[in-house]
Parts: sequence; structure tokens; C-alpha cells
Amino acid sequence: MERNRHLLFLFLDGVGLGEDDSLCNPFCVARMPTLNSLLGDGWFLRARGRITAKGASLAPTDACLGMPGRPQSATGQAALLTGRNVPAEVGGHYGPKPTPEIAVMLKNGNLFGSVQAAGGSAVFLNPYPPRFFEGIASGRRLLSAIPLAAQSAGLQLLTHADLMAGRAVSPDFTNEGWLGRPAAGFWRAGRERLYYPEMPVLSLADAGRRLARLAQGHSLAFFEHWPTDLLGHRRDFPGAVEALERLDRVLAGLLDVWDWAAGLVLISSDHGNVEDLSLRSHTLNPVPTIVIGGEHERLAAGVCDLTDVAPAVEQFLMGCRVPG
Repeated sequence: MERNRHLLFLFLDGVGLGEDDSLCNPFCVARMPTLNSLLGDGWFLRARGRITAKGASLAPTDACLGMPGRPQSATGQAALLTGRNVPAEVGGHYGPKPTPEIAVMLKNGNLFGSVQAAGGSAVFLNPYPPRFFEGIASGRRLLSAIPLAAQSAGLQLLTHADLMAGRAVSPDFTNEGWLGRPAAGFWRAGRERLYYPEMPVLSLADAGRRLARLAQGHSLAFFEHWPTDLLGHRRDFPGAVEALERLDRVLAGLLDVWDWAAGLVLISSDHGNVEDLSLRSHTLNPVPTIVIGGEHERLAAGVCDLTDVAPAVEQFLMGCRVPG
């Protein structure tokens, strides 16, 4: 493991590269000055193809992996985390939660564990409320691919107490979803009502700065943003526009304090969805893998499909590949 190197993996659930259609594609309407300044106007369109700019690259990334049907979360996320063609190995796209076969693949080796085995440190920055852990313990709830991979690698899943203490970042960035307020606007995507009225509220820029601070303390930091996928399934165009604009403002805060000498920010997804709100289902579109930082071109150059992402991360951090 190369000393002082660190990578923040921002996972955006259900984000693909779509068409230039302002009626169906919220990217065409959303104001995203941070990403536009890095990658140029229209970076979110499938027709733009691969982009190499001064400080960032975008690699269109195949999520279908040679299998028929629409890509799904469990197999797509497992492919991102293991570097294996999980849909091909299990005979199709599956989701949202891992099947027993997919779970075994994740437990037998994933990016979190590989980084630690090479002498680095890893963290999964998403926090969970007590009733999440109660559901897992009772068997009423199953872990999705990302927390399962983190836990299998020996990482402790973070809690609401970690969020209160500034050691985690909420999927909504600002913590507003933990306050028990009525679901409206962006929070129409909320999966469950939480009630922690003492939870401090962050600005979007401060949330980005917290992400940067926490990530720079580890070799690999992973953060999952899931509202994009839920808003896509609900065909919530105003909510999707708001979510994308919030993401861009978080990135502005993050990049303002990022350690450019030793760090990279990588953004990717498991399948398309929110880029085409004419549908409620996942799409066949490629997903964007965006790399920001000093070695962006070299890392992005090797990414063509989901199985290339984990090896690219490991090559940056330690100069080796994920075992296949």
C-alpha cells in the first residue's frame, strides 16, 4: 500500500448516461456547475462518450456485462466491489438484495478486504439507525451488497451515534431525514421515517467537507447515495432534479478542501435509472465512472465495465489487481 494515498468512492445508486431529453432526463434541467466545470456541458449524455478533461475523466461503463435483461443492484454492486462478472457467474441480473450465492462471493473477497489485506485502512461512511440493526438481528431484514461487503471485511457498520459525533455522513448529506419532518421535496425518496430531533443539520457544503475530512483519514472511504435510484423508480422529476443539484453542491464543498496531492475521488453506479424517467425500471444505459484528481486519466483509462472499477482502485492504491 502506497503511503498517504487515499480514494473516496462515491457510489450513486441508479445513475446512467441518458439522452438529451429535458422531458425525461433530469440531468438536462439540473444546475450542476461543479461537474459541468470539470467535465464540460452535456457530460451526462450517452452520446458524449469518454471524456478526458484537465482535472477529471469520465468513462462510460457497461453495467449489462454481457447478460440479457436489465441490470440489478445486487449483482451490479457485487461486480463493482469484487471485480468479478457476478451476473455471468450466477446466470443473470439479481436484486435488490444478494442471493446466497452472491453473498458468498462478497464474503470471499471484496475491495474493503483487499485494501486492508495490503496494509491500508477502509471505512464505509453510511450510518444506520438502531431499528436497522434490530431488523438484521431478527432476520426480518437482509443486508444489501455494500454493507454486507463492508461487514464481511471486518468493518463495523456505523450508527446514528457516529453521525451525531461527525464520524459518518447521512445519505441525504445534511441529516434532515433524521429529524422526523414530513416527507416533502427531496425527502419524498425517504425509505423510512426517523426521529432524532437532536441531530445537527449540516449545509451541503459542510457535508462535502465532512466527506473529505473523513475520507482523507483512510486509504479507501466508501459512501452510498441511494435516493437517486428511489426517485427514478418513482419517476419523481422535481425530486430527481433537486437530488442532483444537492449532489453537485456537496461536491463543491468536498473538492474545495480535497487533498489533491495524494487523493482521488471516484464516482460510479451499479445501473441506470434516474436518467430516464419515462420508465420506472432500471435502464440498459452505461453508467458514468468519473475520476477526479491528479491521476484521473490513468485510472479511468482502464474502465470499460463494472468489473474494471475495483482493479482500477487497487492499482491506484497499491499497484496490484483484485484477485479474480
